[in-house]
Amino acid sequence: MTKDPFKTRLQIAKSKLSKKKLQNNSQNSSSIGSAFKLSTELVSAVAVGTIIGFLLDKTFGTKPWLIIIFFFVGVIAGITNVIKSAKNMQK
Repeated sequence: MTKDPFKTRLQIAKSKLSKKKLQNNSQNSSSIGSAFKLSTELVSAVAVGTIIGFLLDKTFGTKPWLIIIFFFVGVIAGITNVIKSAKNMQK
Protein backbone atom coordinates (compact mmCIF):
# COMPACT_ATOMS: atom_id res chain seq x y z
CA MET A 1 0.00 0.00 0.00
CA THR A 2 1.45 3.32 -1.07
CA LYS A 3 0.53 6.64 0.37
CA ASP A 4 -1.28 9.13 -1.73
CA PRO A 5 1.29 11.70 -3.00
CA PHE A 6 -1.26 14.49 -2.73
CA LYS A 7 -1.83 13.85 0.98
CA THR A 8 1.91 13.77 1.58
CA ARG A 9 2.42 17.09 -0.18
CA LEU A 10 -0.55 18.56 1.70
CA GLN A 11 0.93 17.54 5.05
CA ILE A 12 4.30 19.04 4.12
CA ALA A 13 2.66 22.30 3.05
CA LYS A 14 0.63 22.48 6.27
CA SER A 15 3.71 21.94 8.42
CA LYS A 16 5.62 24.66 6.53
CA LEU A 17 2.69 27.05 6.92
CA SER A 18 2.43 26.44 10.67
CA LYS A 19 6.20 27.03 11.06
CA LYS A 20 5.90 30.35 9.21
CA LYS A 21 3.01 31.43 11.41
CA LEU A 22 5.01 30.69 14.55
CA GLN A 23 7.97 32.69 13.25
CA ASN A 24 5.77 35.66 12.28
CA ASN A 25 4.03 35.71 15.67
CA SER A 26 7.34 35.82 17.50
CA GLN A 27 8.69 38.63 15.30
CA ASN A 28 5.64 40.91 15.39
CA SER A 29 5.41 43.40 18.19
CA SER A 30 2.19 44.76 19.55
CA SER A 31 0.56 47.81 18.02
CA ILE A 32 0.87 49.79 21.23
CA GLY A 33 4.58 49.03 21.42
CA SER A 34 5.09 50.17 17.85
CA ALA A 35 3.16 53.38 18.44
CA PHE A 36 5.13 54.05 21.62
CA LYS A 37 8.41 53.53 19.78
CA LEU A 38 7.47 55.91 16.97
CA SER A 39 6.20 58.62 19.32
CA THR A 40 9.28 58.32 21.52
CA GLU A 41 11.57 58.76 18.53
CA LEU A 42 9.75 61.90 17.45
CA VAL A 43 9.56 63.48 20.90
CA SER A 44 13.16 62.70 21.79
CA ALA A 45 14.51 64.23 18.57
CA VAL A 46 12.53 67.42 19.17
CA ALA A 47 13.62 67.57 22.82
CA VAL A 48 17.30 67.07 21.99
CA GLY A 49 17.17 69.72 19.28
CA THR A 50 15.49 72.20 21.60
CA ILE A 51 17.97 71.58 24.42
CA ILE A 52 20.93 72.01 22.07
CA GLY A 53 19.41 75.26 20.79
CA PHE A 54 18.81 76.50 24.32
CA LEU A 55 22.39 75.75 25.39
CA LEU A 56 23.85 77.42 22.30
CA ASP A 57 21.57 80.45 22.79
CA LYS A 58 22.72 80.78 26.37
CA THR A 59 26.36 80.49 25.31
CA PHE A 60 26.25 82.96 22.43
CA GLY A 61 23.52 85.30 23.74
CA THR A 62 21.24 84.96 20.70
CA LYS A 63 18.19 84.22 22.83
CA PRO A 64 15.32 82.91 20.70
CA TRP A 65 16.96 82.22 17.34
CA LEU A 66 18.98 79.08 17.90
CA ILE A 67 16.18 77.51 19.94
CA ILE A 68 13.81 78.05 17.03
CA ILE A 69 16.29 76.76 14.45
CA PHE A 70 17.24 73.64 16.41
CA PHE A 71 13.59 72.99 17.28
CA PHE A 72 12.78 72.72 13.59
CA VAL A 73 15.90 70.66 12.95
CA GLY A 74 14.71 68.30 15.70
CA VAL A 75 11.26 68.09 14.12
CA ILE A 76 12.75 67.23 10.73
CA ALA A 77 15.10 64.65 12.27
CA GLY A 78 12.25 63.12 14.28
CA ILE A 79 9.97 62.81 11.27
CA THR A 80 12.81 61.23 9.29
CA ASN A 81 13.41 58.70 12.08
CA VAL A 82 9.71 57.86 12.27
CA ILE A 83 9.54 57.28 8.51
CA LYS A 84 12.60 55.01 8.59
CA SER A 85 11.25 53.02 11.53
CA ALA A 86 7.83 52.65 9.92
CA LYS A 87 9.44 51.34 6.73
CA ASN A 88 11.46 48.84 8.76
CA MET A 89 8.33 47.69 10.60
CA GLN A 90 6.60 46.94 7.31
CA LYS A 91 9.35 44.59 6.16
